[in-house]
Order: sequence, then C-alpha cells, then structure tokens
Amino acid sequence: MASGRILVVGDVIDDVIVVPHGPIRPDTDTVSDIRSTPGGSAANTAVWLGHIGASVEFVGMVNYADVVRHAAEFERYGVVPRLQGHPRLPTGAIVILVAGDSRSMLTERGANDSIDLSVVDVTGFDALHLTGYSLFTREDAAPVTTLITRARAAGLQVSVDPGSAGFLLDYGVERFLTAIEGATILVPNLDEGRVLTGLSEPAEVAVALAARVDRIAVTLDRAGAMVVSAAGPPVAVPAVAASMVDPTGAGDAFTAGFLHELLASDNAEAAARAGTRLAATAVSSLGARPAV
Repeated sequence: MASGRILVVGDVIDDVIVVPHGPIRPDTDTVSDIRSTPGGSAANTAVWLGHIGASVEFVGMVNYADVVRHAAEFERYGVVPRLQGHPRLPTGAIVILVAGDSRSMLTERGANDSIDLSVVDVTGFDALHLTGYSLFTREDAAPVTTLITRARAAGLQVSVDPGSAGFLLDYGVERFLTAIEGATILVPNLDEGRVLTGLSEPAEVAVALAARVDRIAVTLDRAGAMVVSAAGPPVAVPAVAASMVDPTGAGDAFTAGFLHELLASDNAEAAARAGTRLAATAVSSLGARPAV
C-alpha cells in the first residue's frame, strides 16, 4: 500500500517554551532557556509528516494578522496550509514549563475554537487526523462528528490523538468516545489511555481501547509504545534511545511517524517503530517541531 495523502485539522499555537536551570524561585529571577516557536498538537503532527516526506495539508485557524506568518512556517516543511483567519480572536498561545521529562502548560485557545469545520474538504485524501483539542471547548460536538462521518464516507482512515488527560476528564470519557465514533486509529499517551479506560497497565489499556477503535498505539514515554491492531494481541515496541532536551512535541512526532508508516505498510508494529524513531528525534532538540 503506498503512503497516501493526509489531511490534518486542528490547533495552531504560538509556544513559549521555558526550561529553568533549576527550581523556580518565587518572587525573584530564575535563569532559564526561553524560546518562542510555532506549535499546536495537530499543527506539529502535520509538520513532522511533511518533514518525513508525506503529502499533507493542514486546516486550522489563527488571528487574521498571523495567517501569512504561520502559512510560511508550514510551507517550510512541505505542508500545504489552508488557514482560516479570525478578525478578532488572537492566535492560540501556550507557555510550557519544562522540568526533565515533565511539562506544565498554561493555555489560551484563542482562534482555534472558532475554526469552521463545515467547509473542510476531505476529497482526494487517504487519511484525516484530528486531536481532542478540536472538541474540548465545544458545547456541540456535531461539527467534529460530522467531519469524521464525512471522511469515513469518503473512504478515509480517521486518526485521533486525544491530546490531554486533564481535558478528557473535564470533557467526559463517554462524551469523548461518542464524539469520535467512526475513528479507525487512536493514539493516546498512557495517561490519556488510563482516563479513557479506567485501567492501569499499558497492555490492558490498549486492548480495552481496541474494542472501540481498530488500531491503537499507546505511547509510553521512555518505555516506547504498546500497539494493538485488528483485535490481535498487544505488542510492546521499545523506545529509541535519545538524549532528552525537551519532550514537547514528542507525541506529535510519534503520531506522524506512526500514521505515515501505517498508511504505507498497513503494519501497526512497523508503524510504532517508525513513530518511536521520530519521537527520539523530537526530544533531542528544544521545541515541538523539526530543526531545519
């Protein structure tokens, strides 16, 4: 099976990544590395897909004044941008505080929550990728559910990254699973998988999710990933050794590698290995996108 055209729809963010050189001292200065970079889970996945040579287009929304700037960022990686511009709301922004393998994120969704999904054209694509962030602040899930239904009717695979364990808890597990009904690929991290299933062990989480979605890849940080395909047994795929600089974007990179290889080979284990290789590249530099 040849790797196909991928449509990614979702969030675009301006990241401010902060890596303190030590414990943060209240009411005074803490020396840190600080970088402002473009981000957003869906946007990052699109960029990593473009970086590895996939044919990919991206649909998202930013403030009107930022359309040209963010479009240029996508084009640097070979991604075709289809950006909507909002006349008032700011482009989404996140301050990311990095401490070793962990991150704390302060988020403003901004224009992301106003994207018009009804105008998204799925014609000619082989896969659609979405994240949970497209759902979490919507009172009505119908635009997302309808987009998934349209994509499946057109023969696309539909991949979903849940995006945030905290937001999943706020949104509601059954509400989320109902909203993404029809998705064929689910790529949660272990915390998200535990929220979605109420289970703890990676293999149990993956098997339980496979009862709802055909292809499951649960990412496990330094332990790699657990995959289940076509109701088969869970398969553990080890992580690729890497020097940890910044974990931001590692899950998005994994998703890109996984989806690209899955479309090419229809082999979930090989896809997970491709995902872990790309994730290792992602954690080796500061920021959520490939260094170019």
